[in-house]
Amino acid sequence: MPGAGLDAVMNISPLLALAARLAEEAARLILDVRARGFAVMQKEDFSPVTEADRAAEALITKGLRTATPDIPVIAEEEVAAGRITEIDGRFWLVDPLDGTREFAAGDDAFAVNIGLVENRIAVLGAVAVPASGEIFGGILGAGAWKRWKGETRPIATRPPPPAGLTVLASRHHGDDPALTAALAGKRVAAIEKLGSAVKFCRLAEGRADFYPRLGPTMEWDTAAPQAVLEAAGGTVVDAEGKPLRYAKPGFLNPPFFCYGRR
Repeated sequence: MPGAGLDAVMNISPLLALAARLAEEAARLILDVRARGFAVMQKEDFSPVTEADRAAEALITKGLRTATPDIPVIAEEEVAAGRITEIDGRFWLVDPLDGTREFAAGDDAFAVNIGLVENRIAVLGAVAVPASGEIFGGILGAGAWKRWKGETRPIATRPPPPAGLTVLASRHHGDDPALTAALAGKRVAAIEKLGSAVKFCRLAEGRADFYPRLGPTMEWDTAAPQAVLEAAGGTVVDAEGKPLRYAKPGFLNPPFFCYGRR
């Protein structure tokens, strides 16, 4: 049901309704933390973490485990603390605050990601963008949507414009020489730097065309937005052109490439 609206897609899967609701609740909580101020701490891998990351994750994981006790949950901060739930063919992947560095720096490009994986494929995802109030959702094969300012509408990727591609680059890896190599042979109209899973969503709604991710990411960074992008007609592949898959050792992703409509 490509292009289905929110009600139709929600009827297909109550799981998407659950993920979208929890992502939206976590987004409000994160904004509350930002409004009153917070400290930035450092994890063992030297990446930043805040009260907002941990509080949002607690809200989401409790909600998922209460509503779907039969589906394991893998969440970023739990894994960092050494709590890794045993998984099977179906499990949730949660990044409660994707783009903590942006959040801590006062930038608005951060997101909440809740994705569902089945048989190594990201099949469903909800992504909230707290600063703008946007909520994105999608189910592989059933369509994708965006809810913003009280309106829900279907979204879809766009064909590459004749003038050239709008390329999204990671804010922290956008000057990588490998980016030049990734763009070789492509007609590029613009390159924009942006943080977090918001990049996937901009491709999904037809505002950009190509996002090469050349630096390291984890599976919880990508499962939800990949599901949204692919539900909207896009693709995510590794350097060999194979679809990006999940349940990999250590939950570590290889470099990958996101396309709108190819």
